[in-house]
Amino acid sequence: MTEMASTSSVDLLLKEKLLPHYPCALLANLLLKQGWMLATAESCTGGLIAAACTDLAGSSQWFERGFVTYSNEAKTDLLGVDAALIARDGAVSESVVRAMALGALARSRAQVAVAVTGVAGPGGGSADKPVGTVWLAWASPQGLHSEVQHFAGDRAAVRAATVQHALRGLLSPLA
Repeated sequence: MTEMASTSSVDLLLKEKLLPHYPCALLANLLLKQGWMLATAESCTGGLIAAACTDLAGSSQWFERGFVTYSNEAKTDLLGVDAALIARDGAVSESVVRAMALGALARSRAQVAVAVTGVAGPGGGSADKPVGTVWLAWASPQGLHSEVQHFAGDRAAVRAATVQHALRGLLSPLA
């Protein structure tokens, strides 16, 4: 049996088309193997996570949709985040990012979701939530997980670090 004959179509797709786009390549492979779809709910990244995913040819097989919910109203209108929750805890909070992730699942056909909300800068930070503060949440059939990160750098660096961390965070529950 040749190496080519023993390799699955998913593995071939991974080797030939997806590896240059790590970690999206690994994410795509895991989602394809499960037959699952991904939805994103993004605030501070403004769609960059969805863009990283859809940069891969064939992503329509595993990427279902992305919500860009930059304003508080968008979080409420598109994801169903309770306005009272935002008023109480602020848009950059664990409770809001968890509601965003669950809202993305409820308003899509996806089985897996990632949500991010944060302060990318250069302004907008406070003593409690300085520039670089980002809340992330991942929802899957294995449950809901959230965490806060404090990324260094300018706006572009914070957003880029958020995208990479969000994508890597999706790998654990799927592996």
